[in-house]
Amino acid sequence: MSQISVVLIEDHDLTRVGLRTAFQQRHEVKVIGEAANGQDGLELATDIKPDIAIVDIGLPDIDGIEVTRWLKKNGSASRESKQKVLILTMQDNNETVLAAFAAGADSYCMKDINLEKLIEALIVTQEGNSWVDPTIARIVLQQARNNSTSRRSAGFGGAARPQAIQVRKSPELSQLLQTAPLTERELQVLELIVAGCSNAAISDRLYITVGTVKTHVRNILNKLCADDRTQAAVRALRSGLVG
Repeated sequence: MSQISVVLIEDHDLTRVGLRTAFQQRHEVKVIGEAANGQDGLELATDIKPDIAIVDIGLPDIDGIEVTRWLKKNGSASRESKQKVLILTMQDNNETVLAAFAAGADSYCMKDINLEKLIEALIVTQEGNSWVDPTIARIVLQQARNNSTSRRSAGFGGAARPQAIQVRKSPELSQLLQTAPLTERELQVLELIVAGCSNAAISDRLYITVGTVKTHVRNILNKLCADDRTQAAVRALRSGLVG
């Protein structure tokens, strides 16, 4: 894979320098521009068109949500020039997270993320998928469930609420699941994982032992190529396994 070009839109000098220095040690990412405020960031990203703009939310002039909205709207006319945006912030409250995705953010990372995970997030984002930090995954999952409930309600004559988050489906994951599909029991376990149930709760709901639940969870993680339950839940929504 070719290097991912990024622009850093971050007002904290130490954070910006730290990111640039860290990326210089890695072959996957190349920093091609930096800006310390929203306006400069917009002009820079528009001018040099990076693969991904890494955007902080708490910028001193135009906040990162507005920067994201502008970049996504500005790039919508041309597929080639459409900007991908990865939010990198300390803010994890519901309102901010949902507003960022509503503005069109592709991925959302917390600033305490380690470098390996950040590189992974950039690669996933560049491939056209969403990377969601485990810290705020519960917010995304809850919103996705709300969207699903709204769509079902609309089928019975109700008006569905506008969707705040679009969880992108992964063709690669869908293809993988065609090769190693989940069993009916694994799908039941996965639905309960998405619902936030513990192994003990799943055991009670499905009338199976905790050891059997752990086996199913392990199989699910392997089939979804997920590192943990949160990532499995996000991928399940992304692939359409759980609505």
